[in-house]
Amino acid sequence: MRIKTAVLSTALASLMLATSALAAETPAPQGQEMRSGECHGRKEGKMFRRMAFMERRLDRAVENGRLTQVQADQFKAEARQLRDDLQAQRQSSGGQLSDAQKEQFKQRHQALREKVKAAMKATAPQGA
Repeated sequence: MRIKTAVLSTALASLMLATSALAAETPAPQGQEMRSGECHGRKEGKMFRRMAFMERRLDRAVENGRLTQVQADQFKAEARQLRDDLQAQRQSSGGQLSDAQKEQFKQRHQALREKVKAAMKATAPQGA
């Protein structure tokens, strides 16, 4: 009788613990989650928001048929590479870029914008 009671109480206790562990829900993520390795300080946060805006704009262009998914992915990869290069350059120089470096990154960013604009214009509907 004692063994039966001990086994029954152990089984009941393990079931109670298992159900509470299985019933626990993970909290839903709120807002934008920080990606690993990204800092959202002043300049980095501004770059992150600009990158997110550009990605959303490219996704909308794909939905509207103005770009192919492959083109959008290429532009996103190029923009990420530009951002990573800028962050690496800024980090290696102690947080400050020279005027020549700033101008070089501005030109690269402008060239990317022009490529995106040209690709969208090439596939734009003629009636609009």
